[in-house]
Amino acid sequence: MRLAYLDAGSGSLIVQAVVAGAAGMAVAVKLYWRRLTGRFRRRPADSVTETTAAEKD
Repeated sequence: MRLAYLDAGSGSLIVQAVVAGAAGMAVAVKLYWRRLTGRFRRRPADSVTETTAAEKD
């Protein structure tokens, strides 16, 4: 049985890749979650901007 040698730099690279993958997945889930929940909101964003524009006049 042959085992490959992993020095400190290789281990650090592996840990960095795992952490970056987890962070990327977290951002992707957050974006898709907002897109999904945005479809089920009761008031559209256009009515909010119209209300604030009317209050300024």
